[in-house]
Amino acid sequence: MSNYMKLTFLGAAENVTGSRYLLETNGTRILVDCGMYQERDLKHRNWDPFPVFPNSIAAVVLTHAHIDHCGYLPRLVRDGFKGPVYCTQVSAEIAKIVLEDSAKLQAEDAAFKLKRHNKEKRKGPYPVEPLYSLTDVQTTCSLLAPVKYGETTCLDDSTEVTFLEAGHILGSAIVKVKVRDGNQERTIVFSGDVGRRNRPILRDPVMCPPCDYLLIESTYGARLHEGTDNTAEQLAEVIKSTHERAGNIVIPSFAVERSHEILYFLNDLLRKDLIPHLPVFLDSPMAAKVVEVFKHHIEIVDEDMAILMRAHHSPFEFPELQITVTVEQSKAINHMKETAIIIAGSGMCTGGRIKHHLANNIAGEKSTILFAGYQAVGTLGRLIADGAKEVRLFGKQYPVRARVIQVHGFSAHADRNELLEWLAGFDGNKPRHTFVVHGEPDSARTFCDTLEREKGFSASVPRYGEEVVLD
Repeated sequence: MSNYMKLTFLGAAENVTGSRYLLETNGTRILVDCGMYQERDLKHRNWDPFPVFPNSIAAVVLTHAHIDHCGYLPRLVRDGFKGPVYCTQVSAEIAKIVLEDSAKLQAEDAAFKLKRHNKEKRKGPYPVEPLYSLTDVQTTCSLLAPVKYGETTCLDDSTEVTFLEAGHILGSAIVKVKVRDGNQERTIVFSGDVGRRNRPILRDPVMCPPCDYLLIESTYGARLHEGTDNTAEQLAEVIKSTHERAGNIVIPSFAVERSHEILYFLNDLLRKDLIPHLPVFLDSPMAAKVVEVFKHHIEIVDEDMAILMRAHHSPFEFPELQITVTVEQSKAINHMKETAIIIAGSGMCTGGRIKHHLANNIAGEKSTILFAGYQAVGTLGRLIADGAKEVRLFGKQYPVRARVIQVHGFSAHADRNELLEWLAGFDGNKPRHTFVVHGEPDSARTFCDTLEREKGFSASVPRYGEEVVLD
């Protein structure tokens, strides 16, 4: 092509969060994903100056509305970005919920840390201040430009983008960018987070479309989801054994999708009398709002879920379920005398109400902490899942005496074999090059080797800040 294209990796490069990819083509800058870093030792990047002037970016394209893919948007807007933010309709609705919650949590967290730092005369690796405000979020939401799955949107005279079903969370998309230069064209596919086939609630991801360049996630690129065929049985065993010990089942869970899939399984187990009829608390105002999004978008759930909802048998409404919204309702859970199932965010225990429930349960031998999703390196969730004997919560050390269980069947990320199956549509028409992103270093490198060995792909693992010219 006469005018070069350049791709710069500004996040999710040899790590899992902070997804940001800058594509420069024909003089136009497009940012694909605009995520927040969640790993403790990388959080300082959220406060670092953005590598290019935000007002020089023509548009942002979001794969989905998880915080590590959209959470930096209000900061980009605060620092000068004024262009459209293209995403699916549902992603636009969920992004508003997620970003408002993020701004609120940041304000609360900053106030707590400022008080603690002043008391302890300590300084952290990044400013003790919110990354952005609710006002910044409101401005950001005014820039959201929803598009339909399968519908091509022109970003400029030579660049167009198409969103395809990713099956990861409600509204998630695989993004295909096509760039024309005279009679030549190049196609770049950004996988976002690839979901799994034959899972409840969501439609299956579409196969990866043919492309010249591919960015593929590798969260579970070096692993298989063992025991995913008996996820319900594993969940039932945890609940029954914890009930026998008279403890609580505390489930850190992402408010978007994961919480709802857990409710789906719990509802089914309760209807079949396979677990005790215990109170179930969805302690997440954000997850409660996402339930409403589900109700309004029955057209993009899978057929089994659609049948349930049309018959008014929503898995988000059953007698044992209590959705707690207010702080008072949340605090009241801690005074329960009987065993309870408590689902609260955040999924990696980096903030939110889950930290309070951990503080009340983690030191007791009767309770169980059940992880139902990926835990990034450096997060509190990862420390607990990896067997930490003691953790810090609200400035205080707590011994970890509770039972800690990780059920991989709930994962919304395709594993190694599922990612390879997702690539089956290429046949002999391989990409010119594949960039393995959104994975810890070992996972990304292992999957890169797998692609080269089993698929014959030309592949590499980009470093943070690396710039690549695409011919």
